[in-house]
Parts: sequence; C-alpha cells; structure tokens
Amino acid sequence: MRKTIDNAQNKFRAKLEKFEGTDVVFNGNNPWDIRVYNSNLYERMLAQGSLGLGEAYMDGWWDCEQLDELFNKICSTEFVAQGKCSQTLMNKLWAYCLNRQSKHFVSPIVKQHYDMGNDLYRAMLESRMTYSCGYWKTARTLEQAQAHKFELICRKLNVQAGQKILDIGCGGGSFMKYAAENYGVSCVGITLAEKQLALAKELCADLPIDIRLADYRELDERFDHIVSIGMFEHVGYKNYSKYMQVVRNCLKDNGLFLLHTIGGNTSVITTDAWIDKYIFPDGMLPSLKQIAKAPEGKFVMEDWHNFGADYDRTLMCWFENFSRNWGTLIKTNRYDERFFRMWKYYLLSCAGAFRSRVNQLWQIVLSTKGVPGGYVSVR
Repeated sequence: MRKTIDNAQNKFRAKLEKFEGTDVVFNGNNPWDIRVYNSNLYERMLAQGSLGLGEAYMDGWWDCEQLDELFNKICSTEFVAQGKCSQTLMNKLWAYCLNRQSKHFVSPIVKQHYDMGNDLYRAMLESRMTYSCGYWKTARTLEQAQAHKFELICRKLNVQAGQKILDIGCGGGSFMKYAAENYGVSCVGITLAEKQLALAKELCADLPIDIRLADYRELDERFDHIVSIGMFEHVGYKNYSKYMQVVRNCLKDNGLFLLHTIGGNTSVITTDAWIDKYIFPDGMLPSLKQIAKAPEGKFVMEDWHNFGADYDRTLMCWFENFSRNWGTLIKTNRYDERFFRMWKYYLLSCAGAFRSRVNQLWQIVLSTKGVPGGYVSVR
C-alpha cells in the first residue's frame, strides 16, 4: 500500500514539475501545505486537474490551514491550470461550437449563483450588499472600501445632479442607491436574478430608481452615463462586440461608460473547471486584448485603472464575515458542511489568485467621441 501511494505521488510530482517551485509540500508543516487525508488524491488530481482538486477538498480528502496562501503560491506557477480533465476539454469544445452566454442560456446560469439566497449574501457582504471589489486606497473597513469605490466611479463619470444613469447588472442596487443619495441622479438598473431584483427594490425604495428584470440586449433608451460593475464576466467573448454596441446605442453623445470587470492576463474562452461547475457556470474572464478589440469603431478609451490587488483584501473580508455568520446560516437548513467547504474554497482560492496577480480588476472609462480637451484620470 505504501509503495502504491509513493508511486502515485511521484507520478504526480513528475507530471507537474512546477509544483516543486511553489514552496508547497504534501503533509508539510507550513500553514499553506496540503494535508492529505485520502491517498487517492494524487490520482484524482492527475485525472481531473483543478476540478478534482476542488471536489476532493469539498469531500474532505485534504485540507490546508491557509487556502488563500496555498493558491497564491500555486497560481503563481499556473499549477492549477495544468490539469487537462475531460470536463475542461468539453467546456472548451462547447465554447468553440456554441455561444454559451447567449440570451437563451444566460438567464438560468446567472440565477444559479446570484439567486442562491439573499441570506447568504447578507451574511457575507457589508450593509450596502455590494458584491464586487472594494477600493482600499484609503479605506480601513469593507464598508468604507465599497463607499470609496462608488465615490470613485461617480467622480470618474463626472456625475451631475439631474442626470440619468444606467447600471447593467445592478445586483442589489448598491451603486444606484449611493449615486441617487449623494449626487441627486435617477437610475435604471437591470438584472436577471429575481432575488437580486427583490433585494434591490427593497434597498432602493423611495429613491428615483427603476429596477427591471431584463437582459442587456433588450435595452433601447438613452442615458447620460452607463456603468457595469462585475457583470461583464458573464458576457462571453462572442458577445463583447454586441455588448459594446448596445452600450453605445444607449449612451448620449457626451456621456461616459465605466466598465468595472475582473480580467485575466491571457485570452481564454473558458474559466477554471471547478469554478465553472460550482460557482460561475459559463463565466469567462476577459483579457486586455479581448476588451480592447470590442469597442473599436464605437468608443474612445479614456482611462484604464487596475486595482486587482484590492480584490484579495475584499475577498478575505467576505470570508471572515461568512465564517463568522456560518452558525446562523446552517440553522436555516439551506446549507450544509459541504457547502461551507465549497464556499470557503471559492472565496479563498480567488483571494490567492488575485494576490498572485493572475487575476486583475479593471475600471475602464470609455467616451463616445473623446472628451474635449482630454479626460483627467481619477484615482
């Protein structure tokens, strides 16, 4: 038995040579080391790559004291991406042959994650229920980081009282609420998640905010400014040009569009197999190249701001909140221990990915014809 385990582990290490350089060892003493509880883990990782690694964690086959730091180390060497499981190959085939983010598919996909339960997000997020990266330049708390992010967006757009703003993928309406209360604007927000819609209507009651259950491809009206915060990751590379055309059609000639999105360092057409299966089905992180191509002939790129390192800190705050409130969540009988391990793996593995700078967070400002005299960057 010992010989079988050793052979499997040696085979695993031989195939994934870069793993040797991560300072991660099996059953080591560092807080980022993998503690193996089931010797079948090595073969499972060989056969299924990142999907097998994640599912094995959910099944309790292994553990780690600091998952976030583990993923910081292994993402730096692209270790997780090396596994070529059948599901990864199938996802790539589907992405080539189908438009996985078409209007026909995207609604139920988005609902799977964002309609999981407002109780979960209340336990994890800050009081505004903001499910996107905070801005930590001068912030000390998650509450401040989200408020500073909204203030940053309003300043980048030069928001003025009386203007009308569109929020594509508005979530719980937190940006619209901030803008309406602090800048005297009216807003229209769209989402495909019914529970998000109900939450947004609750949080934005008595404000000049219209929240609709709609797809961005259904839009046909004009706005002074448009924002999209953490929604572009669901658009898909086959739809980027169409998305930008819709935004252009809805934006007044002197308006600005701010795109807030996670991005990747390379152009891909699918996401990680585990994330695709359990967290964001059919999600896709755009690259610099993919984003830059989509606005051609439609917009002038005025500003590109990367504060991806801030997502690490945001995710760690979310996990701290989620973990602290888990005792209340589990009493609802809607979540179990396997869900806890899945959600913990999601939050902390993503924190590690941002810490390693494999993932980025971009805010991009686009104008229709160029800002007269030049756009002044805001940080």
